[in-house]
Amino acid sequence: MNYLGFDPGRDKCGVAVMTGDRQILYHETIPAQEVPQRLPSLCEQYQVGQVVMGNQTTAKQWQKELQSYLPPAMALALVNEKNSTVEARQRYWQMYPPQGLGRLVPLGLRTPPRPVDDIVAILLIERYLDLDSGRC
Repeated sequence: MNYLGFDPGRDKCGVAVMTGDRQILYHETIPAQEVPQRLPSLCEQYQVGQVVMGNQTTAKQWQKELQSYLPPAMALALVNEKNSTVEARQRYWQMYPPQGLGRLVPLGLRTPPRPVDDIVAILLIERYLDLDSGRC
């Protein structure tokens, strides 16, 4: 099964698609106003069977909205997103190692050059899979 991770936000949202064996198929940070058009097409394109969404910032509003334009049979799970942004910043540097002199800057002092909402969406799927498999 493929999973769609959704990090809800007021202005921008993180979106990721991952397989059950944790292969990342897609990830992007998109403007919030594009979500109604983009999510249904991503679900169709990647044959998503489960949506995993963070449970904090604007989650209740987004949950109602997502259910209005996703297929009725689409399962939607809420996952604790506590500390996910901090974890996503660290994951960013694992996914995109710094080059040149940037390698000399300690990890705690590095700031990713772009929003990491899409990486948060990846982490949400991983947290859901960990809960589902009993790892947490």
